[in-house]
Amino acid sequence: MTPFGERLRNLRSERDITLKQMSQAVGVSAAYLSALEHGRKGRPSWYLIQRIIAFFNIIWDDAEELVKLANISHPRIAIDTAGLSPQATALANQLAENVRELKPAELARIADILAEAQTRAKARRVKKPRG
Repeated sequence: MTPFGERLRNLRSERDITLKQMSQAVGVSAAYLSALEHGRKGRPSWYLIQRIIAFFNIIWDDAEELVKLANISHPRIAIDTAGLSPQATALANQLAENVRELKPAELARIADILAEAQTRAKARRVKKPRG
């Protein structure tokens, strides 16, 4: 299951909506929605995300969160490490080989490290003089 699929299933469950009801409302098959929820399909299109947001009447921050979840929910990722250090390539390969074996707490620790790196990168971009 992907983060987007999990949220989609929770939204349906909270509102007591079936796959069939939702599929008819957003214009896709129930099988496709089920595959999205279970991580057997990649990211939904921007257009479908907007239809889902409208269907659930989601606004502002919750809608933004759903878009972010969709963006990080592709179940088959390719990481391009061309031009990066050998350590970066090794790490990407180790993660690909071992991600299924990681416990939730370990995944959370790795996610925290990546979030810290992202924050540092944003700070560097802000500090960089223009021109």
